[in-house]
Amino acid sequence: MAEGNNKRQLVIIGGAEDKEGDCQILREFVRRAGGTKANIVIMTAATELPREVGENYIRVFERLGAENVRIIDTETRDDAKSSTALEAIEKATGIFFTGGDQARITSILKDTEIDAAIHKRYGEGAVIAGTSAGAAVMPDKMIVEGDSQSTPRMEIVEMGPGLGFLPGVVIDQHFLQRGRLGRLITALVREPAVLGFGIDENTAIVVNDDQIEVIGEGSVTIVDESDSTYNNAHEILRDEPLAICGAKLHILPHGYKFDLKTRQAILNTGVVASEAVGVG
Repeated sequence: MAEGNNKRQLVIIGGAEDKEGDCQILREFVRRAGGTKANIVIMTAATELPREVGENYIRVFERLGAENVRIIDTETRDDAKSSTALEAIEKATGIFFTGGDQARITSILKDTEIDAAIHKRYGEGAVIAGTSAGAAVMPDKMIVEGDSQSTPRMEIVEMGPGLGFLPGVVIDQHFLQRGRLGRLITALVREPAVLGFGIDENTAIVVNDDQIEVIGEGSVTIVDESDSTYNNAHEILRDEPLAICGAKLHILPHGYKFDLKTRQAILNTGVVASEAVGVG
C-alpha cells in the first residue's frame, strides 16, 4: 500500500502463521504495507520475550524485502510515551502486534500516546496487523480469556476493552485447533456484538474498509446473530447452558470474502452467496 492511501486495512491472524516457508500471510502484510518500501514497526507488548519474538519477525520481514523494520518494546505504560517510539510509529506504513497475552497489550498501551499515534496512522493508511493475542485486541471489546472446548455458558468468557480498530465484532483465534465455538458464541451474547470471527491458525482475515477476505490454509468461522430469534441469557445463571436460536453460520476458506455492511458472504467466484445456485 502506498503512503497517502487512506483506505483502512487490517490483517488479523489466527496465530501460528508460517514464518519459514512461503509466509503467505506475512508476505501479504508486507505487500500491503508498501512492499520493498515498507517501514514496519513490531509491537511486542503482548510477549514476555520481546527481543526474541521481535527479532524473529525482523528476520521474516527483512527476508520478504521490507525496507526498514524495528521493534517497539513497551514493558510499562511509561514506555508508551517514548518520543523515539512515537517517531517510529509516525513513519510506519505497517504496524504489527505479536502474540502473547492480549491483556498485556491493553493494560500497557490503551489510551496512551502510542495508542493514539497508531490510530492516527491507521486513519492515514498504515496497515495494522496482529497475530494471536495481537488479533484478539482488534475489536473494541475483546475476549480476555475463556474456556475452550466447552458448552456455551456465561461464565466461560471474560471480556474487556480492546483497541477498537474493528468495532462491533468479536474475534477469537486458534479457533479450530482449540475448539472455541462455544466461547465465541458466549462472547457474542455477552457483548452484545452481532458478528463473531473465529480464525484458524495460519489463517487471516484481510479487512479493506467494509470487506473482509480470507487468506491462508485454514478457514474463518463467522457467527452472525443479527437475526437471531432467541437466547436465554436473561433466564439462566452463569454456570447454566446458553441457548441461541436463529443465528447464521458461515465457514469461509481461502479466497472467500464477507461484506461487513450487508453481512453477506461472497464466494471466490465473486458471487454473493445468497444469490448462488447450490448443489444438492
